[in-house]
Amino acid sequence: MKARYKQYILKFKQASGTSRGILKTKETFFIQLSKEDKIGIGECGLFRGLSADDVSNYEEKLQWTCDHINLPKEELLNELIEFPSIQFGLEQAFLSLKSDDKFKLFPSDFTSGKAKININGLVWMGTEQFMKKQIEEKLQAGFTTIKLKIGAIDFKTELNLLKAIRKDFSAKEITLRVDANGGFTPDEALEKLSYLSDLELHSIEQPIKVNQWEKMAELCEKSPLDIALDEELIGVFYKEKKAALLKAIKPQYIILKPSLVGGIQGSNEWISLADKQNIGWWITSALESNIGLNAIAQYTYGLQTIIPQGLGTGSLFSNNINAPLRVKKGHLWYDLDLNWDEVKF
Repeated sequence: MKARYKQYILKFKQASGTSRGILKTKETFFIQLSKEDKIGIGECGLFRGLSADDVSNYEEKLQWTCDHINLPKEELLNELIEFPSIQFGLEQAFLSLKSDDKFKLFPSDFTSGKAKININGLVWMGTEQFMKKQIEEKLQAGFTTIKLKIGAIDFKTELNLLKAIRKDFSAKEITLRVDANGGFTPDEALEKLSYLSDLELHSIEQPIKVNQWEKMAELCEKSPLDIALDEELIGVFYKEKKAALLKAIKPQYIILKPSLVGGIQGSNEWISLADKQNIGWWITSALESNIGLNAIAQYTYGLQTIIPQGLGTGSLFSNNINAPLRVKKGHLWYDLDLNWDEVKF
């Protein structure tokens, strides 16, 4: 078996609004495996500034992986435990190589076009006018769960935006999630969570910054609004620490981004630990191309969870790899009438 990798630069659409337009491009890497006449491909979705493996020797580790591709799979994944995006890319590539169709890693009713995945509509941070426009678009597109990034404008304005949605749509009609990205201070967090809970929100992601276990645990215990850990999971590589984190904080939910938490193996480990403590969870993409999003979607469908997932980021890019993935009426579908682009090495 042979392996090689390539870098690919994803370009955001002009009106994507990510971080008020600050993020213009995102690099990602593909691993291609070849054995006899078969090819497998996987995406190593490095997220600069967020991934635990955003380190200076990242490409050296990618090359090491390609040079040692014939080691036992378990040995390779263990060697890459502190490089979660490479772990996930490698898992995808092995599944792709093994499959009859290199893009159908987990054949199912989803990949045959018979089933769909319920997803949330994502509203990015920005000005009041920009966020309001996005909310209207998501509602018109048929989403029944909307997730809003908050913290870019003042809290009162964001609260009013949420109140405006609730004025027209009850919690039975539209589920609202918010993501603070660690934007609240511990001193103010509980009061803000109280205001938000009045609007019957589903949950809030990462209200305060990471590595404040005692303060986060206190919030999870006292908050009238369910709390989901997101960034808190990044960089927690080993099972013992994962278990200790969940036991100490006792969140209501955890959010799993496979590219950031060790791919399928890492996500399965988090899910197993969470289930033992009756902690809920859902899966989210992390600005991967359609190669990575396809793998995450197929993996997620196989988990047979009914809670809306966070898998709608593929449409943000102007040069994404064409794929059969389509969002229709708040759901992700695998559309058999559409074709894949080839990723050329």
